[in-house]
Amino acid sequence: MPIRLLSSDLHILNMRNRMPFRYGIVTMTALPHLFLQVRVEVDGKQADGIAAEGLAPKWFTKVPDSSTAQDIAEMLDVIQAACRHAQEAGAADTVFDLWQAAYRAQASWAAGTNYPPLLWAFGVSLVERAIIDGFCRATGTTFAQAVHANSLGMQLHKLHPELSGHTPTDLLPAKPLERIIVRHTIGMIDPLTDDEVLPEDQVDDGLPASLDASIQAYGLTHFKIKIGGDIDEDSARLQRIAALLDERNVDYRHTLDGNETYHNVDDFRALWEGLNAGPALDSFLQRLIFVEQPFHRDIALSQEVGAALLAWRERPPIIIDESDGELSSAPTALESGYVGTSHKNCKGIFKGIANTCLIRHRQRQQPDTLHIISAEDLCNLGPVALLEDLAVLATLGIEHAERNGHHYFAGLSMLPEDVQAQILAAHGDLYRPHTTPGGQRFPTLAVQNGAVDVGSVTAAPFGPKTAPDPSQFTPVSEWEFASLGLD
Repeated sequence: MPIRLLSSDLHILNMRNRMPFRYGIVTMTALPHLFLQVRVEVDGKQADGIAAEGLAPKWFTKVPDSSTAQDIAEMLDVIQAACRHAQEAGAADTVFDLWQAAYRAQASWAAGTNYPPLLWAFGVSLVERAIIDGFCRATGTTFAQAVHANSLGMQLHKLHPELSGHTPTDLLPAKPLERIIVRHTIGMIDPLTDDEVLPEDQVDDGLPASLDASIQAYGLTHFKIKIGGDIDEDSARLQRIAALLDERNVDYRHTLDGNETYHNVDDFRALWEGLNAGPALDSFLQRLIFVEQPFHRDIALSQEVGAALLAWRERPPIIIDESDGELSSAPTALESGYVGTSHKNCKGIFKGIANTCLIRHRQRQQPDTLHIISAEDLCNLGPVALLEDLAVLATLGIEHAERNGHHYFAGLSMLPEDVQAQILAAHGDLYRPHTTPGGQRFPTLAVQNGAVDVGSVTAAPFGPKTAPDPSQFTPVSEWEFASLGLD
């Protein structure tokens, strides 16, 4: 079905954390949340599409000496470039063809910059999401319907040749999930109990701040635990977490996030063997699902690391995340001793579909070998980004996902009241009204029994039933980094 991008507009809403979130080498206290609205023409019919993303520094590039302002400027640059490339591509036969044209043009443009694939492809992913949303609204279909009918024109073999002869329908669930389990992040500086909340980090919004309070409030069963690389410190912290979960009688599963800490396999192996050295963490480690990206992206997919992983027969299941920058990254990882990769909308929708189909295909071929496609999250928030992400995960059949935006931000309190009301009316299964002790009201994620309902999300065109008007926020041309109030 012919499609072309007619125009695009970018606006920003600043968002401030309710508590600091440390991931990798940065602690986030505020970020710009970017909205992209596009106008597309689908088979002669025009429609608007939307996408959004929080511009979190030090994930797409992990450069210690670059400033937050520089990181955000680079993200805006790749997004604006992708908008130009998609519009310059003109008419295409399918959404997939338009995405491929934009992706190739972006890759050619990025070759003249210092931008790594994970960063420049992020720009394409945002345009890709907005175009898919516009297509679904123009055609009156949901994302899941578009994927299964292949009206998006997905050609799996062009991304992974071994999938020749297959369509997404062959390898994905027949219908989208109705509920997705929340895998709660336990950050490096997150308090485990209420008495550990620092005075300067106290919140009075009626939402849980500590791990203990979150377990009680949300009925959590799945956790993502960030580790720092020091055997003694990590072991002691993990023992405290395990003791708390046992005390609360939680039948839990967990993942460990290595945050690219290690620059060789031997050092990570020393940590892993140190954690397993005594009985203190036996039960805890038996509940491990996988370890996420322990190795720095610069070496994670190197031949040296691959050979060392394959030689380590008792290694834990390990997946890549930040190393998944190129279309070929997932199959390379599988051949290098990893068990899989992660899906994030910011890494691309078509890429995520193809990687999930590859994992499912390998599972069928090798039923006795573990293969994992996970879902990770970097403070993903509504009213658009989180919903589009959940729509994709439900369609791909990914049963649990790291969700932490609702924990580090105060629900949707930063949005105008009419947008909050719109979300509650359209997505009352995913969000619930919350009232703070001071009387402020806003929607927050409705996590119950450790999961969220996504029925309204999968019934919508692509995530949100009705898109908010981004023009009420600050145009990118007028936005200034200083408005974030960061030092």
